[in-house]
Order: sequence, then structure tokens, then C-alpha cells
Amino acid sequence: MKTSILFLLCLLAFPGFSQGRVVRVDEPGFAECNGFFYGETPPEGFTEPFHVKICQRYNKEPRFATLYSTEDKTPLYSAFKYTKPAQSREESWLVEPQIDDAESDLDEMKHEGDIGGSVNNLGANQALASDYADSGYERGQLNPSSLNEDDFQIATYTLTNAVPMTPSASKNWHRDVKNIIEQALAPHCENKDSLYLIAGSVPSKVRVKDKISVPQLLWLAACCSASETWSVGLVKQMNDESHMEELAIGELEKQFPTEVNLFKSNCGEGKQSQGKMEAILQTINQLQSTEPILPAVTTFGYSASTPGPDQTAEEEQGEGSLLKRVAGLIALPFTKLLRIVFSIVREVVRYTFYFLWYVVKQFSNIIVGGFSSLWNGAMAYIKEISLVLLNIPRDMGQVAANIIKGFARIVYHVVSLTCRILSIPVRLFLHIASFPYYTLGAIPVVIKDITVGIGSTFSLIIDATAALLSGSTSLATHIVKRIIPKVSSDD
Repeated sequence: MKTSILFLLCLLAFPGFSQGRVVRVDEPGFAECNGFFYGETPPEGFTEPFHVKICQRYNKEPRFATLYSTEDKTPLYSAFKYTKPAQSREESWLVEPQIDDAESDLDEMKHEGDIGGSVNNLGANQALASDYADSGYERGQLNPSSLNEDDFQIATYTLTNAVPMTPSASKNWHRDVKNIIEQALAPHCENKDSLYLIAGSVPSKVRVKDKISVPQLLWLAACCSASETWSVGLVKQMNDESHMEELAIGELEKQFPTEVNLFKSNCGEGKQSQGKMEAILQTINQLQSTEPILPAVTTFGYSASTPGPDQTAEEEQGEGSLLKRVAGLIALPFTKLLRIVFSIVREVVRYTFYFLWYVVKQFSNIIVGGFSSLWNGAMAYIKEISLVLLNIPRDMGQVAANIIKGFARIVYHVVSLTCRILSIPVRLFLHIASFPYYTLGAIPVVIKDITVGIGSTFSLIIDATAALLSGSTSLATHIVKRIIPKVSSDD
């Protein structure tokens, strides 16, 4: 209880540790989260404009990668690696402000209640905690928190890593994924850093509150790039909550509505270890069995997969051995009953603890929210009063400056108008006085122009007469020359 309270207080006090960075379009892949993909190559085929890449970070370190659909308000997949599981912590869900408001100054995940009005259109492109309230669905994690150690576990509590699941489907999904990864996949990959895991969902047309798409199916893909390479896929239909079907990666890719490629080079296709694959599938089949996994023996202790000796050899083991087996068979139902009772008591205690913690948390939120609202209101009031008081001297200075400026304009216009009125008689007198001077001064120029004009006229007449005489003489000469040669030819 104390650990959970301290954990929640740390999240509230240091929200900057939880960061879900929206990857820009010009960045390759998932930027610093490319290491969660085989060959540092994300799945291909997810190219819709409403797909958003998120590098889920915590404490300044990348923890896993998520492709989020703003149309379906659910993640399409989360890519992660298997880390050492830690004890489950109290749920503390976060949202990603930049998905709804790209211009937001909040570049990290926040609690929905801490955002307030600082993000425009909050919830327009992503699911909120209020969308799940009274809906009959839980926030099911694609990357389960139970598979992660402390820092990685905290980062999984983001709504960009959750899809709507019924309580039974959520319980079965987390149980199956945890058991399969811990008991079937991780033990058969030499180095856990070489085990690449992608968990995702295929959205359906069914929506929670006409907003969040309920998954049609859930899937898990694994690729081990150790010395013995292998890959496997699993599908969980939502109408069959108790079963996960194992598939080859190629068959899993056919379950998507569009053509996709989950792993680069199909996770070393053609070089995969068949022995590893058979061992993994056998373990998965055992885990998927509805019966508990018990030693493979018959009623009398023989192997179910190999023939035992004949009956006479068995009887030679003695009556004491037979009585022990009979006692074991009689005690088995009681053992199972005790396990069931213990499980019921454990669940009752756990949910009672959750209920009490929920009540304490809600009460704490109300108190913290009340103090926070009161503090914010007081600070806002003090801020506004301070601004008003600081603006009074400035406003008074502006009023005084405007009065002086208006008085100066009045004086200027009066002086200007007076000067214009006084300047009219002076100009008129100057024009009248200067008229004789300009008139007498113009007479010689006019006489000169008349004389030049008369001389030019006489010169033009003389030139025209000379040109006329010259033309007449030339014409007469031409006529005489044409007549005289003709007379001479007649003679």
C-alpha cells in the first residue's frame, strides 16, 4: 500500500519522466525507438495518413514503440522487448497531448486531469479515460505491464497502448501473452535482447461510445535473431476469448485487411531452426490446453507417449506402490479444491484492496484537486490585480501625453491658418506691382519675334520664286531637246 502511494506521488511530482514523443514525418522509422524492431525496420504496409508513430519513453530512455490510429482511437501495434517482470504497480494512465494538438507546448505524456485547458481539442484524436467509464470495457494493454520491469512497466500505462477489451478478454489476453512469452518464447531465444515482440490489434466497426474501435482480433508476432533464428505468430479472435491460434508469420500477415510485412526479410526466412519451432509450438499447445499441465503418465505411472512394460512386471512393484498411487488420485480433487479456494480468497483480498485503494485515491484526488483549483484561482486573481496596478502609471502617462499632443496640434493649426490668411494680400500686391515690369520687359521680345517672322516670310517668297524660275527653265530646255533631234531626223 505504501509502495503504491509513493509510486503515484512520484508520478504526480515528476510527470516529465514519462514521455511519449510523437515521431515527426521527416524522421526515419520510429527515430530512437527503431531498436525495438528486427533489423531496426518497422512493419511495412501501415501507411494511412491517420497513423501516428510514437516513441514511448520513460526517464529519458526509449521503452517501446507504438503505431496509433487517430481514426480508430486505438493502437495498431506496440513493439517491445521482454524484460525481467516486476511486481504489478497501481494503474496510473496517461494521455499524449501532441496527438490532439500538434502546437501544444506539452511534449510528454500527462495525466488527463493535469492538462486542463492547455490542449486544444483534447480527445479528438485519442481515447480518454472518460471514454471507458461505464462502457463495460477495460483498457487492455497490447504491451502488458506484467512483462516489464519497473521503468518499462510504468511506460505501458498510456492510453496509446490500450484497446477496449471486456474484463474476461483482458484477463485472458494478459495471461496468455505472459505465459507464452515467459514459458515458450523467451526460453528458446538465447539472448533476450534478440527477441523482438510486436503485439497488435485489427480494428472492427464496433465502437465504444461511437468513438473507440473495439478490436476484431488481437495478435502477437515474435522474431528471435539469435544463432538459431525462428519466428512465430499468434492470433486471438475476440469471439473466442479462451484460445490463441499459432500461425506462421506469413499466415498471420494474411489476417490484416491490407498487405503488410511485419519483419524485415521475414525474420531470416529460409534459415530458421525447425527444431526450435517444433519445441515452441509444442509448449504453446500445452499452455493452451484447458487441462493443467501434469507429468505425462497413465493411471499407473507409465508414460503416455511410450508403451510401458506388461502388466505382470507392474504388479511386481508391490502393494505399497499401488496404495500410494490410489492415495494420490484420491487427494488430487481435494488439492484442486484447495487451489480454487485459495484463488478465490486471493482474488477477494486483491479486489478488496483495489476497492479501498480506489476510494483513497478518489478522496485524495478530490482534496488535491480542490487545493489545486483554489491555488490556481488565487494565483490568477493576484496576477490580474498586479497587472492592473502596474498598468495604472502607464495609462496615466499615456493620457497626459495624448493631452499635450492634442494641445500642440491645436496651436499648430491656428498658427498655420493665420499665416495663410495674412499671406493672401501680400501675394496679390506683389503680382499687381510686378505686372508693368513684366509687360514692358516683354515688348522688345515681341518686336524681335515680329521682325524675325517678317524676314523669314520675305526669304521664303524669294526662295520660292527662284525655285519656280529654275523649274521653268529646266522644263523648257527639256522640251527643246526633244523637238530638235526629231526635226533633224526628218530632214
